Amino acid sequence: MFAVIKTGGKQYKVAAADKIAVMTLEGEAGAQVTFAEVLALFDGEKSDIGAPRVAGASVVGEIVEQTRGPKVVAFKKRRRKNSRRKRGHRQDLTVVRITQILTDGAKPEKAKSAAAPPKGEAPAPAAAAASVEAAPAKSAAAPSKAKTPAAKAAKTAAAKAAAAPKAEAPARAAAAKAGKTAGGDAAKPKKPKSAPSAKTGAGKGGRKR
Repeated sequence: MFAVIKTGGKQYKVAAADKIAVMTLEGEAGAQVTFAEVLALFDGEKSDIGAPRVAGASVVGEIVEQTRGPKVVAFKKRRRKNSRRKRGHRQDLTVVRITQILTDGAKPEKAKSAAAPPKGEAPAPAAAAASVEAAPAKSAAAPSKAKTPAAKAAKTAAAKAAAAPKAEAPARAAAAKAGKTAGGDAAKPKKPKSAPSAKTGAGKGGRKR
């Protein structure tokens, strides 16, 4: 059995379990959608052509994903006018899996969600195992948290010890420089003042007699 439906201005031939890419539909993956515009139904030798739609018929699908089509490039050139235009486009699409084809006004069945088990049933074995594994992990993580303050204190002490020599280095350099300057001044002998020469008292441009 297959049907011809119309959505997004296009017509699609669909059957149960088919996947089709249609123009964007609202909804997330897993949501149920219903196509009410059924143009024709074919079931073996029996066919029902709508005018324009088949009364009481509908097609139900489930959204698989929201995607985009291949890139299409539109390039236009006007010769001898130094005019070119290039544009790319990717059409937004929705991939839908057809689940049911309904007739005579039948209502679609609601999709069963496997996330939450019915009331009165035990949780799945995988979930129970995960909860059991999570408990030892939490208990093993507790001692490491208890050791955290001691580790922090040791780390702080090590940082201070490493920073002490760096802090003392400038002071030592300054002291060494001061001692070197003082020793240098003491080692240098002071030059005695020389007595004025005989030429000095002759006066500027004076002659010897």
